[in-house]
Amino acid sequence: MFLALKEMARAKVRFSLLIVAIGMLVFLILFQQSLQNGLLTSFVGAIRNQSAPVLVYSVDGRRVIQGSIITPDLEELVRSTDGVGEIGRITQGTFTVTADGERYDTTLLGYDDPGLGAPTELVEGDYPDAPGEAVGSDADAAQGFGVGDTVTIEPSGFELEIVGLARDVQLNAGPTLFVGIDDYTAALQSVNPDATSVLPNVLAVSGSDGLTDGEVVERINARSQELDALTRNDAADETPGVSQVRQSFLIIFFLYGLVVPCVTGLFFLIVTFQKSGALTLLRAIGAPARRLVWSLLFQATLIVTAGYLIGLALYTPVSQQRLGGIPLRFETTAVVVWAVLLLVLGVASSLLSARRVLAIDPIEATTGGGNR
Repeated sequence: MFLALKEMARAKVRFSLLIVAIGMLVFLILFQQSLQNGLLTSFVGAIRNQSAPVLVYSVDGRRVIQGSIITPDLEELVRSTDGVGEIGRITQGTFTVTADGERYDTTLLGYDDPGLGAPTELVEGDYPDAPGEAVGSDADAAQGFGVGDTVTIEPSGFELEIVGLARDVQLNAGPTLFVGIDDYTAALQSVNPDATSVLPNVLAVSGSDGLTDGEVVERINARSQELDALTRNDAADETPGVSQVRQSFLIIFFLYGLVVPCVTGLFFLIVTFQKSGALTLLRAIGAPARRLVWSLLFQATLIVTAGYLIGLALYTPVSQQRLGGIPLRFETTAVVVWAVLLLVLGVASSLLSARRVLAIDPIEATTGGGNR
């Protein structure tokens, strides 16, 4: 340890630059992790964090709520399926809404049963219990969608009062409101008077008789090839575009995961070559190879740890911000996983240099072989 620290003190600039480089890479990794999760949550959070355990689409909807239409015949098939308990209707549409003097394309989700389609938990306020009330996303509160705010649907002038806020319930990366299905119908008819009836886009289903959600899905899908039932998490994960976003970020994370060990390993390999003469002399005067290797591994551990702490210090304030319409968040799990992964990869990469240290022959000190 003393030898490692002494060497680092003599080459402060060299080791400091490596630590800073690793810190910047760590910051980018963690920032991208928050960006990925925030992006996916803003797209499908309303699906993942609503109360219905099973959602039933029409096949033609391709697992997009607004593109799906459940006809009366399909609804009757679902209702007559063995093992199906409660059923609720969910409707969804995009409206132009004025909030705090600004216009936003806003998603309205209508439900007829709070236990099947409403946000699972509120962080502020209450669920709607009167006409003209809505629950919004806490990510949109600062834009005029906070508790007590009133938003107006354009151009009809239909108003909704925000009475509650839920977390992670955006859909399509924009302001999202949950309303009773009667208010959804009234909002739709206010901008389209010809809409005399509104069919549900999807059905929200719970199971009975102790069936699991997966078993309920299988029974519903067996009734008709026109029905596409999914569990809540599957409905969110299989929304078009979600898997593509995950795959893109996975490639980015893989490349980042390679860069840190490559940079660390190459650095120590170059340093080992540069000080080969000194290492040979140390071996010649009796320094155990194990001590030299442990000194190298200690340096690698110290450098990766210090770099990770710098990256974490840069990431923490950024993770509390909002990037456009995407709220970022401190990802504790990702911080721990990447800390362990990068430390293991960084130390493992330094073993390339350790092999050279172990291969040094003390007799080379008398022949100058260590400088070749």
